[in-house]
Parts: sequence; C-alpha cells; structure tokens
Amino acid sequence: MDLRGNFQQPTGGHRAGPGIGAAVALAVAVGLLLSGCGGGSGPEDAIKQLSRVDYGKPYIGMRKDEVLRCAGQPRSRIPAGSTAETLVYHYSGGGPVPSSGDGNKQKATCTASLTFEKDTLVRVSYAHMDVRSPYDWQSEDDPKKAEEMRRSEVPSCVFSLPRCPRT
Repeated sequence: MDLRGNFQQPTGGHRAGPGIGAAVALAVAVGLLLSGCGGGSGPEDAIKQLSRVDYGKPYIGMRKDEVLRCAGQPRSRIPAGSTAETLVYHYSGGGPVPSSGDGNKQKATCTASLTFEKDTLVRVSYAHMDVRSPYDWQSEDDPKKAEEMRRSEVPSCVFSLPRCPRT
C-alpha cells in the first residue's frame, strides 16, 4: 500500500514527498537510540532490572505489631505525619531478628527501612552499609587501585524477616 498519495498539497495537487515522513522517522529513531545511551543502560542493565528479585514484596501488607514481634525493636523510628512511620533496622545475614539478649552483637552489614502507613507495611528498602558508587573508581588517582575498584563487585544485601511466618 502506497501512502504517499495521501500527502497532497491542498491547492496544487503535488505530493509533499517522503522528506517530511523520513525526517520524523529519523528524529524518532535517534531519540530512541539516545534514550538508551545514558546512565549505563543497555541490554545487560535491562536484564538485571527485569530479573531483579524484590525480597521485601512478600511482607508488604503485614501489620506493624506482627513485624515488631518477629523482627524485634528497630534501631530507630522516623515518624512521617500522623499516620506514617519508618522503622530502621541494622542486621547481618538474611534480615532483622530480635536480639538474643546475651550481649553478643554481630557487626551489622545491612540496613533496612520498613515504611508503614496506618500500621500496615507499604514499602521495604534495604542496602549494604558499605555500599559505594560503582563510579568511585573514576576519582581514584592510583591507576592500579582504580582498576581494582572498577572490577570489584558492589556489595549487596538480601532482605527477609526470618522469624515472620508468611502464608
């Protein structure tokens, strides 16, 4: 089907030609290509984002009293308005658990922020406490150390509430 015949001048009967359509198509193609160039995005990044596991998702919807019962008291509480609060936990391993009370504190490597609205868990954010930007190597003056930093994995954490039964 030839659509060029539909692009006629209102008064002379001459076709506008493929120039306008081609220019629009080229502009759209360039825009799409450039949108994939920034911020380290590409096929590898897309695969990582699509296959990323949300370890906090199974706990969304839990009541605050349930979380406190199985995770213990948080390191801190951050109120946000009259109906919202964020509980911050520091932990090692799979996730926060109540203190054993024996004084043997394990060095925490991860932090988790559990946000509640109206006493219901709505968001879980977690990260390694020693996390650094994957681009820190660019500001390193020693080329050997910069290369070592560039190749090293950025530390990460998982999250669970090991003592919280989920059905």
